[in-house]
Amino acid sequence: MFTPIKIGSLEMKNRFVRSATHEYMADENGFVNKRIATLYSQLAENHVACIITGYAYVQPNGKSSERQAGIFDDRFISGYKKLVAAAHSKGSKIVLQVAHGGRQSKPELCGGDPVCPSAVPDPKTGIQPREMLEPEIIEVIDSFSEAVRRGKEAGFDAVELHAAHGYLLSQFLSPHTNRRSDRWGGSEENRFRVLEEILCRSRDKVGSDYPIWVKLNSEDCLEIGLKVEDVVKVAHRLKEAGIAAIEVSGGMMEAGMKTARTRITNEEREAYFLPAALKIKEATSLPVFVVGGFRSASTIQKAINQEIEMVSLSRPFIREPDLVKKIQGGKSRVDCISCNACFNPEGIRCKHIT
Repeated sequence: MFTPIKIGSLEMKNRFVRSATHEYMADENGFVNKRIATLYSQLAENHVACIITGYAYVQPNGKSSERQAGIFDDRFISGYKKLVAAAHSKGSKIVLQVAHGGRQSKPELCGGDPVCPSAVPDPKTGIQPREMLEPEIIEVIDSFSEAVRRGKEAGFDAVELHAAHGYLLSQFLSPHTNRRSDRWGGSEENRFRVLEEILCRSRDKVGSDYPIWVKLNSEDCLEIGLKVEDVVKVAHRLKEAGIAAIEVSGGMMEAGMKTARTRITNEEREAYFLPAALKIKEATSLPVFVVGGFRSASTIQKAINQEIEMVSLSRPFIREPDLVKKIQGGKSRVDCISCNACFNPEGIRCKHIT
């Protein structure tokens, strides 16, 4: 857990990643602020090797939650430079996660017009999205590549494309939400095309050496969604496209609590995406990180022993930003009880800490 590792060109001081966590701390226009910088500085000074930012939306109509950060304009770059400085000053790497909510964007936040590859209603939210027109798809591709450029200009060590959890890139990959019959849907190759084009255009803007990561579902947890065998094929295509690493998660919001699961009370309930991550690792030999229910030092070490490069944590770092130091000092289990009450619109915090 505490052995340094090199991921591409990036030197990580240990194997701990703070997985992207929506902080509910940006202002109403999507600009980041000192409050987020303070949070990242706290994580960095407590030896979190790599911090992945909360989802930054690449277009105004991709905003999926209150007080979410934006990255759809060059005006955001100066604020992000302060986040980078906060992490780097304490010796941590920092990665910008970029995304678009698609049909999971909230109508009241995104201009009332959620979009999706196909007009598949979301039974969880009641949203009926509009099917994207081809010019809109081209525009989204350009928006993602511009977000990657902005990430590099702001000084981030890498950029992560969020293609998991039922957001727009995940929607294109999934046969559940992508039922198109044109070049953007149908076959596995066509459903991958948006990601492929984003990577190609991003390389034109940031060069071949700048690290681009992808967060990928292990499965959609839906009847006609992606299964692990499908995801392995996607991972192969990502390798061919030159990505630097894959972070493995799983589930769509429509599938309920499949991503941030509750009642993780013993080791048998931990690390629920690890088996799929191991299959992706074995099939591609790419650097693989995995998130999902790590609650004990022994389970984290188990993943590292099986050649998973780094382990990602989200909720435990909300309760214990100094968790890495505590584990290094002998702590065997995190304090997080996986109640999910930490996701507070006034700013993430553990309600069990006064």
